[in-house]
Amino acid sequence: MTANDPLRVLLCVCVGAVCGAAACRSQPASPPVGAAAFSPTVPRREHPATPAPNGMVWIPGGQFSMGSESTADSLCDRPGVTRDAQPIHRVSVDGFWMDSTEVTNGQFAAFVDATGYRTIAERAPDPAEFPGVPRELLVPGSTVFTPTDRPVDLGDAMQWWRYVPGADWRHPEGPASDLRGRERQPVVHIAYADAEAYAAWAGGRLPTEAEWEFAARGGLTGNLYAWGNELTPHGEHRANIHQGAFPAHDEGADGFAGLAPVASYQPNAYGLYDMAGNVWEWVSDWYRPDYYATLAAAGGVANNPKGPGDSFDPAEPAVKKRVHRGGSFLCTSAYCSRYLVGTRGKGEVSTGSNHLGFRIVRAAPPVS
Repeated sequence: MTANDPLRVLLCVCVGAVCGAAACRSQPASPPVGAAAFSPTVPRREHPATPAPNGMVWIPGGQFSMGSESTADSLCDRPGVTRDAQPIHRVSVDGFWMDSTEVTNGQFAAFVDATGYRTIAERAPDPAEFPGVPRELLVPGSTVFTPTDRPVDLGDAMQWWRYVPGADWRHPEGPASDLRGRERQPVVHIAYADAEAYAAWAGGRLPTEAEWEFAARGGLTGNLYAWGNELTPHGEHRANIHQGAFPAHDEGADGFAGLAPVASYQPNAYGLYDMAGNVWEWVSDWYRPDYYATLAAAGGVANNPKGPGDSFDPAEPAVKKRVHRGGSFLCTSAYCSRYLVGTRGKGEVSTGSNHLGFRIVRAAPPVS
């Protein structure tokens, strides 16, 4: 065993599914498949009974076709592994309020100042969860993306992720970094419990996966992106994603190499910013790759689905995961084009990273 093996074990657990099997390279996005798979989105004509909470917009609810027909949503075409955003299925959701942006460092700091909350990344890992890792290495920290200086095998995400002691929401790249000038950037290094704690303090909750996708589609039907079917309509960038050779260099053609301040691009039709790219967002559903097939097999319209009752990822059967949505600044057509609006991600519940955040929702009684 080399000196780095224990840290590799720690990193492997934190990074998640990419350590359990070779990561899947995305195929180029396929064109929209049309009305055969996507029936029209039907938003409800309802309005909230109360004024908008600060920083939130009203999502009217309605019925839509959920999922993706793009080949980019495949977990890998391997025996026993399904395409986890298929089949397209019909869903109805009630209206709700939703944060117009991802939760920012400034907003999260207000929560911490009011409550004294310490995130998972600020606590030492439990030795029981990391057998074989010396206790002296079990120090607070989180996973940080590290660009490479040469081409690497895209099947091994360990090439560009590091477990960094001292990395947390206050120190996004490690202990030498801080939040000066980053108040409007999305908070990162957020584990699922951290997002839930903030949501409860703020009087909300995390969105379900169905709510998140309905909101992201902005009333449109079956489009590839939250704004349409062209990635850069008229040459205009609409999301903070990766350009250039991944993972070596982000050219920043969209204006940012790395995180962008929230609301740096146009909102979708519901007034939501960054529903693609910038940071992945936690939603409340447990992850199972077969959940969409289960809903489709039940027939009819799934009403306010809240996800499966448990988690199962065939790549890591023993690891409990929740769904991520929206992609991040690291997504690229060459590797992970999960900025496509119907596609899904997943993450171990106690793991954060410097490209994972969240936004919250609130229920509100509508009036016609």
